[in-house]
Amino acid sequence: MNGAVRPASPGELSLLPAIEAASDTLLQDVPGTQPGAVDRLPPPTSEEGLRTALQVLVAGRPPQGFARIEEVGTDAHLEQLSVDPLQAGRGVGRALVEAALAWAREQGYPGMTLCTFADVPFNAPFYRSCGFVVIDPEGELARVRENERRLGLDSLGARVAMRKSFEQG
Repeated sequence: MNGAVRPASPGELSLLPAIEAASDTLLQDVPGTQPGAVDRLPPPTSEEGLRTALQVLVAGRPPQGFARIEEVGTDAHLEQLSVDPLQAGRGVGRALVEAALAWAREQGYPGMTLCTFADVPFNAPFYRSCGFVVIDPEGELARVRENERRLGLDSLGARVAMRKSFEQG
């Protein structure tokens, strides 16, 4: 990876929707999603949506991937993790997750949540390897899951909510 994980600069935000769109192509015909799932995904986050995010971290110069972090309930929430398909399998996603977790800890959050496809190898199984566990969503996280259902994500493949708690002390 060319460059460390760091906060995105304002000038880099315009590059990130294309990375998200390219990353979404990795879901084409992959076990754990329905055929044609890529064509039915919501459009990538806009530059304005990224600008208003709680935090956006990028990996590499120019960015090879990004993590968009929001707040859901009392936890930080990994809203989006996208990696350029040419960089898939090279540790970019893991570096972004580790940096997002470190950022959330530094900000004093008790944990981090996310929602993802349950059976896609580079989704829930990957996040389990990062220390996340499947949870029953409650409160604001349940509302996030309901919004995902309304957007049609559940029709593309089984979805789960996950959380990683931070050790206190």
